[in-house]
Amino acid sequence: MFSPSFRITNKILTNISKIEAAAEVIRHSPLLPLWEKQFKEDAIVRSVYHGTHIEGNMLAKDEAKDILLGKEVMGRSRDIQEIINYRKVIEFIDEEAKKKIEKFTEPLIKKIHRLIANNVLSQELVGEYRLKQVVIRNSQTGEVTFRPPPPVEVPFLMREFIYWLNRNDKDELHPILKAGIAHHELVRIHPFIDGNGRVARALATLILFLGGYDIRRFFSLEEYYDRDAVTYYENLGKATAGDITSWLEYFVYGAAVEFEKIKEKILKLSKDVKLKEKFGGQQIFLGERQMQIIEYLQEIGYLQNQSFKTLFSDISEDTVLRDLQDLIKKGLIKKVGSTKSARYVMV
Repeated sequence: MFSPSFRITNKILTNISKIEAAAEVIRHSPLLPLWEKQFKEDAIVRSVYHGTHIEGNMLAKDEAKDILLGKEVMGRSRDIQEIINYRKVIEFIDEEAKKKIEKFTEPLIKKIHRLIANNVLSQELVGEYRLKQVVIRNSQTGEVTFRPPPPVEVPFLMREFIYWLNRNDKDELHPILKAGIAHHELVRIHPFIDGNGRVARALATLILFLGGYDIRRFFSLEEYYDRDAVTYYENLGKATAGDITSWLEYFVYGAAVEFEKIKEKILKLSKDVKLKEKFGGQQIFLGERQMQIIEYLQEIGYLQNQSFKTLFSDISEDTVLRDLQDLIKKGLIKKVGSTKSARYVMV
Protein backbone atom coordinates (compact mmCIF):
# COMPACT_ATOMS: atom_id res chain seq x y z
CA MET A 1 0.00 0.00 0.00
CA PHE A 2 1.39 3.39 -1.00
CA SER A 3 2.09 5.40 2.16
CA PRO A 4 4.42 8.38 1.66
CA SER A 5 6.96 9.11 4.39
CA PHE A 6 7.48 12.75 5.33
CA ARG A 7 7.57 15.23 8.22
CA ILE A 8 5.74 18.54 8.52
CA THR A 9 8.64 20.95 9.10
CA ASN A 10 8.66 24.63 10.04
CA LYS A 11 9.66 25.46 6.44
CA ILE A 12 6.57 23.68 5.11
CA LEU A 13 4.25 25.33 7.65
CA THR A 14 5.70 28.80 7.04
CA ASN A 15 5.31 28.55 3.28
CA ILE A 16 1.80 27.09 3.46
CA SER A 17 0.87 30.11 5.61
CA LYS A 18 2.32 32.42 2.93
CA ILE A 19 0.33 30.57 0.25
CA GLU A 20 -2.90 30.88 2.26
CA ALA A 21 -2.38 34.61 2.79
CA ALA A 22 -1.50 35.26 -0.86
CA ALA A 23 -4.42 33.14 -2.09
CA GLU A 24 -6.87 35.19 0.00
CA VAL A 25 -5.63 38.45 -1.54
CA ILE A 26 -5.77 37.00 -5.06
CA ARG A 27 -9.26 35.52 -4.63
CA HIS A 28 -10.82 38.67 -3.22
CA SER A 29 -9.10 41.45 -5.18
CA PRO A 30 -11.51 42.91 -7.75
CA LEU A 31 -9.83 43.27 -11.13
CA LEU A 32 -11.04 44.92 -14.28
CA PRO A 33 -12.13 42.22 -16.76
CA LEU A 34 -9.39 43.28 -19.16
CA TRP A 35 -6.70 42.71 -16.54
CA GLU A 36 -8.25 39.43 -15.37
CA LYS A 37 -8.11 38.17 -18.95
CA GLN A 38 -4.49 39.27 -19.26
CA PHE A 39 -3.48 37.47 -16.02
CA LYS A 40 -5.04 34.21 -17.22
CA GLU A 41 -3.49 34.42 -20.68
CA ASP A 42 -0.09 35.20 -19.17
CA ALA A 43 -0.36 32.16 -16.87
CA ILE A 44 -1.15 29.91 -19.85
CA VAL A 45 1.84 31.21 -21.83
CA ARG A 46 4.16 30.76 -18.84
CA SER A 47 2.86 27.25 -18.10
CA VAL A 48 3.13 26.10 -21.72
CA TYR A 49 6.54 27.63 -22.36
CA HIS A 50 8.25 26.63 -19.10
CA GLY A 51 6.46 23.26 -18.90
CA THR A 52 8.00 22.22 -22.22
CA HIS A 53 11.29 24.16 -22.00
CA ILE A 54 12.29 22.24 -18.87
CA GLU A 55 11.99 19.04 -20.93
CA GLY A 56 14.31 20.34 -23.67
CA ASN A 57 11.96 22.25 -25.97
CA MET A 58 14.13 24.71 -27.93
CA LEU A 59 11.53 27.37 -28.77
CA ALA A 60 11.73 30.84 -27.19
CA LYS A 61 8.92 32.23 -25.02
CA ASP A 62 7.79 34.67 -27.73
CA GLU A 63 7.68 31.81 -30.25
CA ALA A 64 5.57 29.72 -27.86
CA LYS A 65 3.21 32.68 -27.45
CA ASP A 66 2.95 33.08 -31.24
CA ILE A 67 2.06 29.39 -31.63
CA LEU A 68 -0.70 29.78 -29.03
CA LEU A 69 -2.01 32.75 -31.03
CA GLY A 70 -2.13 30.61 -34.17
CA LYS A 71 0.82 32.30 -35.86
CA GLU A 72 3.32 30.43 -38.01
CA VAL A 73 6.67 29.76 -36.32
CA MET A 74 9.84 28.23 -37.74
CA GLY A 75 11.14 25.43 -35.54
CA ARG A 76 11.39 21.70 -35.00
CA SER A 77 8.00 20.09 -35.63
CA ARG A 78 8.28 18.22 -32.30
CA ASP A 79 8.83 21.46 -30.39
CA ILE A 80 5.84 23.12 -32.04
CA GLN A 81 3.65 20.07 -31.39
CA GLU A 82 4.68 19.99 -27.70
CA ILE A 83 3.50 23.60 -27.29
CA ILE A 84 0.15 22.82 -28.92
CA ASN A 85 -0.24 19.67 -26.81
CA TYR A 86 0.53 21.35 -23.49
CA ARG A 87 -2.04 24.04 -24.18
CA LYS A 88 -4.63 21.27 -24.69
CA VAL A 89 -3.58 19.69 -21.39
CA ILE A 90 -4.13 22.99 -19.55
CA GLU A 91 -7.56 23.34 -21.16
CA PHE A 92 -8.40 19.75 -20.22
CA ILE A 93 -7.48 20.03 -16.52
CA ASP A 94 -9.33 23.36 -16.38
CA GLU A 95 -12.50 21.64 -17.66
CA GLU A 96 -12.07 18.72 -15.24
CA ALA A 97 -11.70 21.17 -12.35
CA LYS A 98 -14.86 23.05 -13.41
CA LYS A 99 -16.74 19.73 -13.40
CA LYS A 100 -15.45 19.21 -9.83
CA ILE A 101 -14.59 15.59 -10.49
CA GLU A 102 -14.72 13.52 -7.33
CA LYS A 103 -12.44 10.66 -8.36
CA PHE A 104 -9.07 10.38 -10.04
CA THR A 105 -8.84 7.44 -12.42
CA GLU A 106 -6.25 5.68 -14.55
CA PRO A 107 -8.15 6.70 -17.73
CA LEU A 108 -7.88 10.34 -16.59
CA ILE A 109 -4.09 10.11 -16.17
CA LYS A 110 -3.76 8.23 -19.47
CA LYS A 111 -5.86 10.94 -21.16
CA ILE A 112 -3.44 13.60 -19.87
CA HIS A 113 -0.58 11.59 -21.35
CA ARG A 114 -2.40 11.17 -24.67
CA LEU A 115 -2.78 14.93 -24.93
CA ILE A 116 0.88 15.49 -24.04
CA ALA A 117 2.29 12.82 -26.36
CA ASN A 118 -0.01 13.26 -29.36
CA ASN A 119 2.08 13.31 -32.57
CA VAL A 120 5.23 13.35 -30.42
CA LEU A 121 5.51 9.65 -29.55
CA SER A 122 4.57 6.76 -31.81
CA GLN A 123 0.87 5.95 -31.50
CA GLU A 124 1.30 2.63 -29.66
CA LEU A 125 3.07 4.46 -26.80
CA VAL A 126 0.55 7.29 -26.42
CA GLY A 127 -1.56 6.94 -23.27
CA GLU A 128 -0.13 3.47 -22.55
CA TYR A 129 2.08 2.32 -19.68
CA ARG A 130 5.66 1.55 -20.64
CA LEU A 131 6.70 -2.03 -21.39
CA LYS A 132 10.44 -1.38 -21.18
CA GLN A 133 12.85 -0.65 -18.34
CA VAL A 134 14.16 2.91 -18.46
CA VAL A 135 16.86 4.77 -16.55
CA ILE A 136 17.28 8.46 -15.79
CA ARG A 137 20.75 9.80 -16.56
CA ASN A 138 22.58 13.00 -15.78
CA SER A 139 22.53 14.81 -19.13
CA GLN A 140 26.07 16.14 -18.57
CA THR A 141 27.90 13.14 -17.10
CA GLY A 142 25.78 10.30 -18.46
CA GLU A 143 25.66 8.82 -14.96
CA VAL A 144 22.50 6.89 -14.02
CA THR A 145 20.77 9.00 -11.35
CA PHE A 146 17.54 7.02 -11.00
CA ARG A 147 16.22 3.63 -12.05
CA PRO A 148 12.39 3.59 -12.05
CA PRO A 149 10.50 0.40 -11.10
CA PRO A 150 10.40 -2.46 -13.66
CA PRO A 151 7.55 -2.17 -16.20
CA VAL A 152 5.80 -5.27 -14.83
CA GLU A 153 5.21 -3.36 -11.56
CA VAL A 154 3.81 -0.20 -13.16
CA PRO A 155 0.10 -1.23 -13.40
CA PHE A 156 0.08 -2.38 -9.77
CA LEU A 157 1.89 0.76 -8.53
CA MET A 158 -0.48 3.00 -10.47
CA ARG A 159 -3.54 1.26 -8.97
CA GLU A 160 -2.10 1.80 -5.48
CA PHE A 161 -1.33 5.42 -6.33
CA ILE A 162 -4.88 6.07 -7.63
CA TYR A 163 -6.35 4.45 -4.53
CA TRP A 164 -4.26 6.79 -2.35
CA LEU A 165 -5.32 9.84 -4.42
CA ASN A 166 -8.99 9.02 -3.83
CA ARG A 167 -8.78 8.28 -0.11
CA ASN A 168 -11.29 10.29 1.87
CA ASP A 169 -8.77 12.12 4.05
CA LYS A 170 -9.30 15.67 2.86
CA ASP A 171 -9.23 16.95 6.46
CA GLU A 172 -5.97 15.16 7.21
CA LEU A 173 -3.80 16.11 4.24
CA HIS A 174 -3.48 19.67 2.95
CA PRO A 175 -4.18 19.94 -0.83
CA ILE A 176 -0.76 21.54 -1.42
CA LEU A 177 0.99 18.59 0.24
CA LYS A 178 -1.23 16.17 -1.69
CA ALA A 179 -0.25 17.88 -4.95
CA GLY A 180 3.44 17.71 -4.04
CA ILE A 181 3.28 14.04 -3.07
CA ALA A 182 1.37 13.15 -6.26
CA HIS A 183 3.90 15.06 -8.38
CA HIS A 184 6.79 13.11 -6.88
CA GLU A 185 5.14 9.68 -6.87
CA LEU A 186 4.12 9.85 -10.52
CA VAL A 187 7.67 10.80 -11.50
CA ARG A 188 9.02 7.97 -9.32
CA ILE A 189 6.76 5.33 -10.88
CA HIS A 190 7.56 6.76 -14.35
CA PRO A 191 4.55 4.96 -15.87
CA PHE A 192 5.09 6.19 -19.45
CA ILE A 193 8.06 5.88 -21.75
CA ASP A 194 8.27 9.69 -22.01
CA GLY A 195 6.36 12.78 -20.82
CA ASN A 196 6.12 11.74 -17.15
CA GLY A 197 7.27 15.13 -15.83
CA ARG A 198 4.59 16.96 -17.77
CA VAL A 199 1.89 14.52 -16.62
CA ALA A 200 3.06 14.92 -13.01
CA ARG A 201 3.00 18.72 -13.16
CA ALA A 202 -0.44 18.75 -14.83
CA LEU A 203 -1.82 16.34 -12.22
CA ALA A 204 -0.40 18.43 -9.36
CA THR A 205 -2.05 21.54 -10.82
CA LEU A 206 -5.39 19.73 -11.14
CA ILE A 207 -5.16 18.64 -7.49
CA LEU A 208 -4.57 22.27 -6.47
CA PHE A 209 -7.54 23.41 -8.58
CA LEU A 210 -9.84 20.82 -7.02
CA GLY A 211 -8.51 21.59 -3.54
CA GLY A 212 -9.62 25.21 -3.79
CA TYR A 213 -6.29 26.65 -4.91
CA ASP A 214 -7.23 27.58 -8.46
CA ILE A 215 -6.74 31.28 -7.49
CA ARG A 216 -8.52 32.37 -10.66
CA ARG A 217 -6.16 30.31 -12.88
CA PHE A 218 -3.42 32.94 -12.52
CA PHE A 219 -0.48 30.74 -11.45
CA SER A 220 2.17 28.66 -13.19
CA LEU A 221 4.28 26.29 -11.07
CA GLU A 222 6.25 25.32 -14.18
CA GLU A 223 8.06 28.65 -14.32
CA TYR A 224 9.58 28.17 -10.85
CA TYR A 225 10.94 24.72 -11.77
CA ASP A 226 12.31 25.86 -15.12
CA ARG A 227 14.17 28.82 -13.59
CA ASP A 228 16.55 26.29 -12.02
CA ALA A 229 15.90 22.92 -13.62
CA VAL A 230 19.01 21.36 -12.05
CA THR A 231 17.67 22.06 -8.53
CA TYR A 232 14.22 20.76 -9.55
CA TYR A 233 15.62 17.43 -10.70
CA GLU A 234 18.01 17.22 -7.76
CA ASN A 235 15.12 17.63 -5.31
CA LEU A 236 13.07 14.99 -7.11
CA GLY A 237 16.08 12.68 -7.02
CA LYS A 238 16.77 13.16 -3.31
CA ALA A 239 13.30 11.95 -2.43
CA THR A 240 13.52 8.66 -4.33
CA ALA A 241 15.38 7.14 -1.36
CA GLY A 242 12.11 7.09 0.64
CA ASP A 243 11.58 10.17 2.81
CA ILE A 244 10.10 12.99 0.70
CA THR A 245 10.29 15.79 3.29
CA SER A 246 12.99 17.73 1.40
CA TRP A 247 11.00 17.45 -1.84
CA LEU A 248 7.85 18.78 -0.13
CA GLU A 249 9.83 21.70 1.33
CA TYR A 250 11.00 22.53 -2.19
CA PHE A 251 7.53 22.06 -3.74
CA VAL A 252 5.70 24.18 -1.14
CA TYR A 253 8.36 26.91 -1.31
CA GLY A 254 7.96 27.03 -5.12
CA ALA A 255 4.19 27.40 -4.81
CA ALA A 256 4.69 30.17 -2.22
CA VAL A 257 7.07 32.04 -4.55
CA GLU A 258 4.56 31.89 -7.43
CA PHE A 259 1.53 32.86 -5.31
CA GLU A 260 3.43 35.75 -3.69
CA LYS A 261 4.53 37.02 -7.10
CA ILE A 262 0.93 37.09 -8.34
CA LYS A 263 -0.27 38.73 -5.11
CA GLU A 264 2.28 41.54 -5.48
CA LYS A 265 1.29 42.12 -9.09
CA ILE A 266 -2.38 42.29 -8.14
CA LEU A 267 -1.68 44.72 -5.30
CA LYS A 268 0.00 47.03 -7.80
CA LEU A 269 -3.27 47.10 -9.67
CA SER A 270 -5.38 47.56 -6.56
CA LYS A 271 -6.45 51.03 -7.64
CA ASP A 272 -8.49 49.47 -10.43
CA VAL A 273 -11.33 49.20 -7.89
CA LYS A 274 -11.33 52.99 -7.55
CA LEU A 275 -11.17 53.30 -11.31
CA LYS A 276 -14.21 51.08 -11.62
CA GLU A 277 -16.09 53.05 -8.97
CA LYS A 278 -15.20 56.29 -10.76
CA PHE A 279 -17.03 55.02 -13.83
CA GLY A 280 -20.05 53.71 -11.93
CA GLY A 281 -18.90 50.09 -12.17
CA GLN A 282 -18.40 50.19 -15.92
CA GLN A 283 -15.44 48.44 -17.49
CA ILE A 284 -12.65 50.72 -18.68
CA PHE A 285 -10.92 49.56 -21.85
CA LEU A 286 -7.21 50.27 -21.74
CA GLY A 287 -4.54 49.30 -24.23
CA GLU A 288 -1.51 47.24 -23.18
CA ARG A 289 0.75 50.33 -23.07
CA GLN A 290 -1.83 52.22 -21.02
CA MET A 291 -1.96 49.36 -18.51
CA GLN A 292 1.83 49.51 -18.24
CA ILE A 293 1.61 53.28 -17.61
CA ILE A 294 -0.96 52.74 -14.83
CA GLU A 295 1.24 50.02 -13.25
CA TYR A 296 4.26 52.33 -13.44
CA LEU A 297 2.37 55.22 -11.82
CA GLN A 298 1.10 52.96 -9.03
CA GLU A 299 4.61 51.73 -8.30
CA ILE A 300 6.71 54.90 -8.85
CA GLY A 301 4.09 57.56 -8.18
CA TYR A 302 4.65 59.76 -11.24
CA LEU A 303 5.87 59.71 -14.84
CA GLN A 304 7.89 62.37 -16.63
CA ASN A 305 8.78 62.77 -20.32
CA GLN A 306 12.41 61.81 -19.72
CA SER A 307 11.24 58.46 -18.31
CA PHE A 308 9.32 57.48 -21.46
CA LYS A 309 12.32 55.58 -22.87
CA THR A 310 12.70 53.65 -19.63
CA LEU A 311 9.13 52.48 -19.89
CA PHE A 312 8.95 52.03 -23.69
CA SER A 313 12.36 51.77 -25.34
CA ASP A 314 10.97 51.22 -28.84
CA ILE A 315 7.97 53.61 -28.81
CA SER A 316 8.09 57.25 -29.92
CA GLU A 317 7.45 60.07 -27.45
CA ASP A 318 4.44 61.21 -29.48
CA THR A 319 2.81 57.77 -29.16
CA VAL A 320 3.29 57.75 -25.38
CA LEU A 321 1.87 61.28 -25.16
CA ARG A 322 -1.24 60.17 -27.08
CA ASP A 323 -1.74 57.33 -24.59
CA LEU A 324 -1.33 59.76 -21.71
CA GLN A 325 -3.83 62.21 -23.21
CA ASP A 326 -6.38 59.41 -23.54
CA LEU A 327 -5.86 58.45 -19.88
CA ILE A 328 -6.35 62.11 -18.91
CA LYS A 329 -9.63 62.21 -20.91
CA LYS A 330 -10.78 59.05 -19.10
CA GLY A 331 -10.13 60.84 -15.81
CA LEU A 332 -7.58 58.27 -14.60
CA ILE A 333 -4.50 60.50 -14.49
CA LYS A 334 -3.71 64.20 -14.49
CA LYS A 335 -0.83 66.36 -15.64
CA VAL A 336 0.93 68.52 -13.04
CA GLY A 337 2.89 71.41 -14.58
CA SER A 338 3.16 72.48 -18.20
CA THR A 339 6.86 72.29 -19.14
CA LYS A 340 9.06 69.37 -20.13
CA SER A 341 9.49 68.64 -16.42
CA ALA A 342 5.73 68.20 -15.97
CA ARG A 343 4.61 65.08 -14.14
CA TYR A 344 1.74 62.70 -14.83
CA VAL A 345 0.15 61.28 -11.68
CA MET A 346 -2.87 59.19 -10.73
CA VAL A 347 -6.02 61.15 -9.99
